[in-house]
Amino acid sequence: MAKGLTPAELDAMTNRELAEKLEEAKKEQFNLRFSAVTHRLEDSARLKEVRREIARIYTIQRERDLNIRTAPTAQK
Repeated sequence: MAKGLTPAELDAMTNRELAEKLEEAKKEQFNLRFSAVTHRLEDSARLKEVRREIARIYTIQRERDLNIRTAPTAQK
């Protein structure tokens, strides 16, 4: 995984940070797909990386819903 986040990095994020990261990844995926359709996409492998990053985020969110993982406490 070259540019994406590791599961350990995602696990260390709070639920709010995960939601923000998911929104960013979905926007990036939209832009990449749009570029691919208009034949302006330079790095086609990035589409696959972003799709997998979104799947990782969904997996961690679901595991937290099922209490398989616990979210870190906000320290402020």
